[in-house]
Amino acid sequence: MSRLATSEQTVPAISLESIHKFFGTFHALRGVNLTIAKGEVCVAIGPSGSGKSTLLRCINQIEEISAGRVRIGGTLQGYDERNGRLYELSPRAIDRQRRLTGMVFQRFNLFPHKTALGNVTEGPIHVKRVPKAKALGQGRDLLARVGLADLADRYPNQLSGGQQQRVAIARALAMEPEVMLFDEPTSALDPELVGEVLDVIKDLAVSGMTMMLVTHEIGFAREVGDHLVFMDHGTIVEEGRPKEMLETPKNPRTQAFLSKVL
Repeated sequence: MSRLATSEQTVPAISLESIHKFFGTFHALRGVNLTIAKGEVCVAIGPSGSGKSTLLRCINQIEEISAGRVRIGGTLQGYDERNGRLYELSPRAIDRQRRLTGMVFQRFNLFPHKTALGNVTEGPIHVKRVPKAKALGQGRDLLARVGLADLADRYPNQLSGGQQQRVAIARALAMEPEVMLFDEPTSALDPELVGEVLDVIKDLAVSGMTMMLVTHEIGFAREVGDHLVFMDHGTIVEEGRPKEMLETPKNPRTQAFLSKVL
C-alpha cells in the first residue's frame, strides 16, 4: 500500500495525457500517459535515450510539448483551454506555473559566486519577493533539513558534489513547490557520496512530498517508490508497484532490461 489515503486523492498531483515531443524529426516522446497521486513517489527507469529526462523537462515546461496536456494539481500547464481550443500562456504566466515544480538536475547548476545560503535564498527574494530576513531564516532551516546547517557560508567550489546536490535540493524546496522532479540526481556523484543525497530524498518521501525521480538506483526505487515506470523509445512500456515490477515484470522488454541491471 502507498503511504497515502488514496481514496481522498481525487485530483492527481501530476496528470499527463498523450504527451508527444519532437526534436526536429526525432520523436522523443510518443503519446505518454501517466497519473501521479498527491504524496506519491514515482520512479522512472529505462535505458539511456528512452525519454525519461525529456519527460521531466516537459512537466517542468523547460521543454514545450508538441502535443498533449500536462496538468499539475488539476491545472493545465502552458495553455488556457477555452471551448476546446488551446491558447498558449504568456511567458510570465508560464514562469508562475513553473514554480509549482521544483527541479533538481544531474549537474547541480548552483551560482558559483553565491554561498550555499545565497543560492537557496535567491529565488524567494528575487522571484517570490519574500522579505530578505524571512528568506534567510527559511533558507537556514532548509539547509539544516538537508544536513548542511554548518556550511551555509561556503561557496560551491568549497563543497563536495554530494553537498552541492543537497544545496540544489534545498534551493528547489525554497520555492515551496507542489511537486519535486529529480533528473538522475546521483549520476554525477562519486559512489561514496550517493547515499547522502538519497537520504535527503527518502526524508522528503516520508514527509509526503510528491516526487517523480529518474534514476539508475534500482534498489532505491524499490525502497522508496510507490509507483515504478519503465520507459523505452519514448513510451511507457510497463508501470506498477516497484516490488512487483522488479520481481515479476510482465513485458519482455522490461524483463530484458532488468536482467542486465539487477
